[in-house]
Amino acid sequence: MKRLRNVCFVLIFALLGCKKPYEPKLISTPNHYLVVDGVINLSVDSTVIKISRTVKLNDKTTLNPELGATVTVEGDHDNIAYLSDWNNSGHYITYNIGVNLPLSQRYRLRIKTNTGEEYLSDYLVVKPTPPIDSVGYTVQNGALNLYVNAHDPTNGTHYYRWDFEEAWKFHSKYQSSYVATPSGIVARDVDKQVYYCFAYAASSNILLNSTLKLSKDVVYQSPLSHIPLTSEKIESKYSVAVHQYALTQPAFDFYQNLQKNTEQLGSIFDVQPSQFLDGNIHSVTNPKEPVVGYITMTNVQTKRIFISNSDLPGNVQPIYPYDCQQDSAFYLDKQGTDQVQAFLINPPIVYTPTSAISPQGSIIGFLYSSPECSDCTLRGATQPPWYWQ
Repeated sequence: MKRLRNVCFVLIFALLGCKKPYEPKLISTPNHYLVVDGVINLSVDSTVIKISRTVKLNDKTTLNPELGATVTVEGDHDNIAYLSDWNNSGHYITYNIGVNLPLSQRYRLRIKTNTGEEYLSDYLVVKPTPPIDSVGYTVQNGALNLYVNAHDPTNGTHYYRWDFEEAWKFHSKYQSSYVATPSGIVARDVDKQVYYCFAYAASSNILLNSTLKLSKDVVYQSPLSHIPLTSEKIESKYSVAVHQYALTQPAFDFYQNLQKNTEQLGSIFDVQPSQFLDGNIHSVTNPKEPVVGYITMTNVQTKRIFISNSDLPGNVQPIYPYDCQQDSAFYLDKQGTDQVQAFLINPPIVYTPTSAISPQGSIIGFLYSSPECSDCTLRGATQPPWYWQ
């Protein structure tokens, strides 16, 4: 028994004591490798291909879009479609590409950078995506848990990927009925209200599922997202649009490997990181140059749902993301100081007036708070999205 304890002690010491700092080689390399992400979308919607460059881990810049490239989708029978750089952002876009590309052909993506480097994807065949059956949710373990259901009656999909875009209506902690101007405090116009706003976000995790080992090609309640019941996303109304993509097995393997390398690291029992992932895009200029990315071609399926706060149980208690308080400022206090002028109109400290102090019907001052607590436009937009209902 004593010997067994000694062996255990040695093993624990080895695990805890033999740590070495991990310094990836990418930190010292001067190269910025091409990263390509997107789907050639044959449905009546936009095709968006995001093109960027890798950055070193010690770089201050995290976004490095590839600008000014020429991006085309070309068929093996000379059909071609052009994508344009949207707002000079590295997002190359074309609308309703399926109208101009016969589905009977194979296609590939061609990228030519403004420095003359050229990249090609492998030829792609259309992988049809079945419709989404439903997007639903459960409320368990202190969270709103979103899921997706789908099936392929032809039993031919087997590999699925999803992403989503979400939007929600929220409000500031305090309603501001007044606005500070250089000439004084005035009532806020109806079209300048900053109490209700809309915010947006996109999924960041890689969402995959395979039905290959099942008797039927059915996806049942595949998890999408977990929203804590304390989140302001569900304080009023929430909407999510889920996009579904059918994948080939090589594409599924790529995304699964990417998922393991980005989301399942951190302990000694997790997979070890690999430097590059084997995608289907290659450099024509320098065949030895690594390229990160995988392009697929399908008819993307989309389903949107709305969830109102009234649809949820009563234990939803959103927590405001800032510590908020209100204070008062008077035109003239007991010392004769014009606090309104000092605190609400003149910088450098800028506050937002929320409501008037008028005990006898005449305004003698205002309640005020920080902009984070009284102006929702710091975190959203007052105009609802076009699809809001």
